[in-house]
Amino acid sequence: MQEVSDYKKYLNPSVVARLSNMEFKARMVVEGFIAGMHKSPYHGFSVEFAEHRQYMPGDDLKHLDWKILGKTDRYYIKRFEEETNLKSYLLLDISRSMNFKSDSLKGINSVRKNFFRKIFSGPEKNVTSEHDSITKLEYASHLAASLAYLMLLQRDAISLTTYDTKIRSYIPPHSTKANMQLILKELSNVISQNETGTAKCLNEIADKVKRRGLVIVFSDLFDEQNEVINALKHFRYDKNEVIIFQILDPVELTFLDGNPVTLKDMETNEEMYSQPFAMQKAYQETINEFINKYKTECRRNDIDFVTLSTSTPFDTALLNYLNKRKKLM
Repeated sequence: MQEVSDYKKYLNPSVVARLSNMEFKARMVVEGFIAGMHKSPYHGFSVEFAEHRQYMPGDDLKHLDWKILGKTDRYYIKRFEEETNLKSYLLLDISRSMNFKSDSLKGINSVRKNFFRKIFSGPEKNVTSEHDSITKLEYASHLAASLAYLMLLQRDAISLTTYDTKIRSYIPPHSTKANMQLILKELSNVISQNETGTAKCLNEIADKVKRRGLVIVFSDLFDEQNEVINALKHFRYDKNEVIIFQILDPVELTFLDGNPVTLKDMETNEEMYSQPFAMQKAYQETINEFINKYKTECRRNDIDFVTLSTSTPFDTALLNYLNKRKKLM
């Protein structure tokens, strides 16, 4: 089991305190109940094992764990969780582009081919930059951990899937502290080193989701756009609620602020020195077009779409989203 330090890494105490006063409700209706209503705080004894607790006078002895009694000479009751109306699936893109941050690489290798082909009529480029920032993957991991914690408070079942060109890990949905530990451990161990396969993986995950629920995607969405949109529609076709957090670095949103840059062809290593103002307008038009297409298609398919810059503190971004969502409920 992962140490407490993982909680400190992803769940800052001040953030946890602020989240404790928030609610995260789904909008859909599932099996006659409003999905996203807090899972019952009461535990039953007929569905799925959740955890142990010490025996209290009046507890039914048929739920006593006799194996633990034999080993420890202590009385513990088996607790089982009732079925939840809502299962939440956190889908985290761990492809190489998600490992980008402005100050750590010698280029914007998170800005994919479909942008640079339009702007430079050539292969994917790298751009030198110097800014302090957090990687998109770290930012997304903080968001995922915070939402998982909030859902755990509501006793919703939480799942985590990581993917790049294929699904790399899957933690089934449960509403237990042990499951939260597994999620935090996975988040702390992810390695970003492969290309992206967002559309392919989302379709594969959609096929595996047997019970409709809340699907939350954390990605820069730098994949073939129409294919990604069709994959998101796949979730909606199965009547899942879908939320997209598109995580981008400030440099990806605005290019550079006038500093000279070196463009590097990632395939031939050919380099070209240039001034940002020479390409700023074309780049800005392309990235805006890219984001706006996602916004339009998501709105058309009743999907929440939120673009976040890693320059915005993740807790501020999350709380702003939750407050806005609450007003629209």
